[in-house]
Amino acid sequence: MKLIKDSSGTMLVIWAMLLLTGLIALGLTRWSLAFVSIATLGLSLVPPLLAARWSLTLPLPFLLFTTLFFFASIFLGEAFDFYERVWWWDVALHGLSAIGFGLTGFLFVFMLFEGDRFAAPPSAIAFMSFCVAMTVGATWEIFEFAMDQTFGLNMQKSGLDDTMGDLIVNALGGLMASITGYFYQRQSYSGLLGRGLSQFIQLNQRLYRKYKHRLKK
Repeated sequence: MKLIKDSSGTMLVIWAMLLLTGLIALGLTRWSLAFVSIATLGLSLVPPLLAARWSLTLPLPFLLFTTLFFFASIFLGEAFDFYERVWWWDVALHGLSAIGFGLTGFLFVFMLFEGDRFAAPPSAIAFMSFCVAMTVGATWEIFEFAMDQTFGLNMQKSGLDDTMGDLIVNALGGLMASITGYFYQRQSYSGLLGRGLSQFIQLNQRLYRKYKHRLKK
């Protein structure tokens, strides 16, 4: 219970800080900071809104992770230039996002099989999870290229080297997620990441009915 209270309290503090920063920036006509603050707040609210729209229940640690991720990548990364000040900032965020999207891909594909661990080959689902992570990572690199070409930004930093480095990190993060999904199907548990998968499946058992039925036997 203490962990839940701490997590929800942390999210509320971050949301309040982003809103306050955005309002102050608007008052001081610092349009760039205002935009980044409000955009970060808006993006951090997307997961719970989508979950409500699709009748999903998201584990609180997942919501905390997404909130911190958007805060670190957009607010700290862009507004306070952490991408330039901290050399590993971009690498860490790309790796974490790849793991997150890979696990999301696993949950989605596993849901299509209603959690049937026999009908869903672990190796096939692991491969599809990896593909989801790589697809999202490649799409983001296309977005960065489009922004640089259209608006003269410098999202790609060093160009090809930055792009290839990001894709390699994405591949490593996606591989970690796919391995987690593979062993989760084999053993129903796979460390800290596997615990996250278990939490989501338990909170949304109606989408994984066959997995739930197997646990009852």
